[in-house]
Amino acid sequence: MAAKPPHPFTFRDYRFYWTARLSATVAQTSMVVVIGWQVYDIARETMGPRDAAFQLGLIGLCQFLPLALLTLVVGWVADRVDRRFIVRVTALLEAFCALALTAMAFRHTTTLPALFAVAGLLGVARAFANPAMGALAPNLVPTEVLPQAIAVSSVSWQTGAIFGPAIGGYLYAADTLVPYAFAAFLFFVTFAMLMLIRPVPRTVIAKASPVRQMIDGLRYVRQNRMVLGAISLDLFAVLLGGATAMLPVYARDILHVGASGLGHLRAAPAIGSTLTAIFLGFRPLRNHVGVKMLAAVCVFGAATVVFGVSTWLPLSLVALAILGSADMISVFVRSSLIQLYTPNEMRGRVGAVSSLFISGSNELGEAESGFFAALIGPVAAVVAGGIGAIGVTLLWARIFPELRRARTFAPPAHLVQPAEETRP
Repeated sequence: MAAKPPHPFTFRDYRFYWTARLSATVAQTSMVVVIGWQVYDIARETMGPRDAAFQLGLIGLCQFLPLALLTLVVGWVADRVDRRFIVRVTALLEAFCALALTAMAFRHTTTLPALFAVAGLLGVARAFANPAMGALAPNLVPTEVLPQAIAVSSVSWQTGAIFGPAIGGYLYAADTLVPYAFAAFLFFVTFAMLMLIRPVPRTVIAKASPVRQMIDGLRYVRQNRMVLGAISLDLFAVLLGGATAMLPVYARDILHVGASGLGHLRAAPAIGSTLTAIFLGFRPLRNHVGVKMLAAVCVFGAATVVFGVSTWLPLSLVALAILGSADMISVFVRSSLIQLYTPNEMRGRVGAVSSLFISGSNELGEAESGFFAALIGPVAAVVAGGIGAIGVTLLWARIFPELRRARTFAPPAHLVQPAEETRP
């Protein structure tokens, strides 16, 4: 009987990585919820609900465009430059954004254009940080520990996603500058944790022109149908089912629960995700992983529909928690497949493509939800998106049979990383 792999926390650098991701996530999600609320609140002073929802769509677009424009560059950078250096610099850039918003709040000079500008700068930081952070994790633990490390790392992210929005909402209700100052402090904590991670093995890329190396990442994703199917499923399912973009609308004009209620609504999906991530950290999925991922995305769509039609806060919270739990299962399977089916020297570039798809499903999904809500109303937009997510999942099960047939996370033999590359 094979020995049980060690827990990821037995590796020193992974512990610092986990803490850095937790503090960064709390800071990011608290800022995002406050920026969204401020945009909608400022817009509602002179606009109706539909026009204000359109402004929320613009915020999502501001965060997505930098990633769309920089995808090839940031992936190449993540495979050529020390990944620790990249995430440290982006943590400082995000701290600068938080301090800028703190200063504007203190001077009462916050405007919609200023919020759009900061959102765009945050999008640039995340464009560089996401592929570097994702590619760094596999260098900190042995290959056999990676699936569990991904689940445990998801606990960090989801825990931050629980407390971040709630903290942001509560602090914003006290004073507009406090949540931004708090986020700035946490970004500096993130930077300190990342500074403690020791050097990791540098990747070796075949000699070629930078443009050719950038395109190689796209080519690899296109040719690897397992990776392409997993990434694109997330893109289209969450793009259509992006209910969270409408939470400020639901909090103010449908459920009538205000800024503190918005914190509850933003925290509900993360609570479901965290509980599921904790379970997966102890009992990771091992069999029929592809079918379970497809089923989870269908549940995600159904929960989105229930939330869309609900006008009762407890039911809305339950639907969002189920939505988050289903999304966590999908994220766990997708992340494990992508990391394990991608060689180390390609992880930065493939991670950049994955980040583009993920951001497309999140930030671009927020833009789509905002624009669609401006046309047909927020409730109809959320319900239609949930139905669309279910439809896309059924379609992808036919287009990418590799996903249905994925039984375990075992990668091809030529992709297995040597155990000596990591240090306990």
